[in-house]
Amino acid sequence: MQMRRLSLALILAIGWAAGNGPAAAASGSVQLELVGDAGSAMAFQQWAQVLGRAGIRNVQFRSVAEVPAPSIDAQGTKDRPTYVVTGVVQSRDQLSLPGVVFRRSEVGRLAQWLNELAEEGPPGRREAKGAFRLPLSRLRQIQQELAAPVGFSTRGMARDQVVDKILQQIKLPVTIDSAAVPRLAGGTVEEDLSELACGAALAYVLHNCGDCLTLGKSGQTITYTVAPASPDVEAWPIGLSGEDRRSQLLPALFAFHNVNVQNVSAVIALTAIGQQLKVPVLLDHKAMARYGIDPAKVTVSFPQRRTTYSLALQRLLFEAKLRFELRYDEARRPFLWVTTLKPG
Repeated sequence: MQMRRLSLALILAIGWAAGNGPAAAASGSVQLELVGDAGSAMAFQQWAQVLGRAGIRNVQFRSVAEVPAPSIDAQGTKDRPTYVVTGVVQSRDQLSLPGVVFRRSEVGRLAQWLNELAEEGPPGRREAKGAFRLPLSRLRQIQQELAAPVGFSTRGMARDQVVDKILQQIKLPVTIDSAAVPRLAGGTVEEDLSELACGAALAYVLHNCGDCLTLGKSGQTITYTVAPASPDVEAWPIGLSGEDRRSQLLPALFAFHNVNVQNVSAVIALTAIGQQLKVPVLLDHKAMARYGIDPAKVTVSFPQRRTTYSLALQRLLFEAKLRFELRYDEARRPFLWVTTLKPG
């Protein structure tokens, strides 16, 4: 049985596109040739049905006397590459492609593999990926786009107004999911985020109302969406961890000072230390609300002693069932992230 060879670049939508909207146009094209031995006729028929139901059609099947190893042959030009993929039908339930084996139940993953090949080229030639399955160079570019400071005082502002102004600052095509709108419309921002980078500030405001900024890809275009947060949605982070470079990011955290805190709220103590360190202090209001912790109503003390702010913060926050992390934003500006001892 032989079928005409045809580019699959625009129809490999199953699996990858299932949770991300319409399939994106690929930068290259893929031609798929599946081979097997003389006894593979029934296996060819089974795979043709499975691939057809998944939207992967016009595949060439070929019986050969000597079955070759799976391979990818790059043809065409750099701007318009064509990848000729030779796969081996090993059985009715096993298909071998270069470096990977698929079963019939994994046809969605197979479609994704082919689509990524069309968009990004053979696996061995692809740029390493980071968060959101984006190339590291593209992630660095996005970080630079989000590194500009907020530039206005946010303390006491309505949450949706803060988000609107930050989105105007970054000038990226951000879509707001209708499910996120009601939460954005309620509440205010308690902290002044004016010196924080737009990316970390936006992620922080969204986090505290149960939303997040998530990134996707449509062809070669990056999409930005404000959507409800959930465990299966990858969110733009509220800064990156600086725990492994504390002394470089904020050496003042480890300098010795005379510390004396007597019966004040945890918020007052945090504010004072943040001012001394000259860094923003961001409270994880979402996690604190979950565990019924109000740092404005928790009284803390630290007996007069010469110590570091790092040690003093650990003890003061422990009294309030809280902890802190040193993080840094897209502009590499450090800040303190204060959250609960229990996972948020």
